[in-house]
Amino acid sequence: MLDEQIISIFPKQIKAALRKAAIDQKQLEEIRVRVNQPLIFMDGEREYYIDADGRLSFELNSAIRVTKKEIDEMLSLLCQYSVYAYEDQLRMGYITLIGGHRVGVVGENMTGSGGSFRMSNVAYLNIRIARQRIGCALQLMKALQGNDGLHNTVLIAPPGVGKTTYLRDLIRCLSTGDEELSGMKVGVVDERGELAAKYQGIPQNDLGPRTDVLSYASKSEGIYLLLRSMSPQVIAVDELGLPEDYEAVGRAFHCGCKLILTMHGSRIEELMLNTGFLQLKRKGMLDRFVFLEKDAKGKRRASIYNERLERIAVC
Repeated sequence: MLDEQIISIFPKQIKAALRKAAIDQKQLEEIRVRVNQPLIFMDGEREYYIDADGRLSFELNSAIRVTKKEIDEMLSLLCQYSVYAYEDQLRMGYITLIGGHRVGVVGENMTGSGGSFRMSNVAYLNIRIARQRIGCALQLMKALQGNDGLHNTVLIAPPGVGKTTYLRDLIRCLSTGDEELSGMKVGVVDERGELAAKYQGIPQNDLGPRTDVLSYASKSEGIYLLLRSMSPQVIAVDELGLPEDYEAVGRAFHCGCKLILTMHGSRIEELMLNTGFLQLKRKGMLDRFVFLEKDAKGKRRASIYNERLERIAVC
């Protein structure tokens, strides 16, 4: 059955069906809500639906459909009837629920005078089920340690393979420490609020006892702020992309911080077309490159390359 935190954001009639439905939340990844379209549950590579009586089905015609009025009601419930109070989260496209579940929100973005932001006519919601995989990066962490301590590392994978999940657990491992590496002060720039999944300022995910998290700031601004205020030993950043992101990472390197980063990609050849990545590599700021893959059954594999882009391990 679904957590009540998830059921509570749905309108009354859909709530009743969800409470009857035999949904396995341990396998569930996403719930897709689209205006005038079926309510879709994503379970790995499979999708299924429920009817008005909560019966599970693989027949699209039997699925509950969600109206615009119901989506408007869901947005009000998500924002606790104060959309203005959630403006910063809506600007990033997500609202975080207690428990760490995150709801992607898409509608019409509008910018007013003075750069104020407002989203109207919300028509699509993506409820992403929180499932912190404690310990998934333990084996990887051991492979990223050398004689001089932690290697500066970038995790590389296409969307949906798990680089954010691995990054989250690496942060927790580094902050906690083990028999080979003492716990380190980790500064996290959580631009989209996905790593810590804060709810009313409190992280819903365990990022370790020595971790400081700055949420909803740009990567470049966040790195500079953490360097000035929190004296981190490690800077962790998810999904580098903009030129200023790479510049800020370089600043952290020259301040003596270790780096744990992620990027979109699937092959070395793709990285060679990324100017920001090439600059970091050529200046010797990156020591390890981890390519994550997912097979047809959902099992992940990490291939680890050294600074010369030679594969040295698989875990």
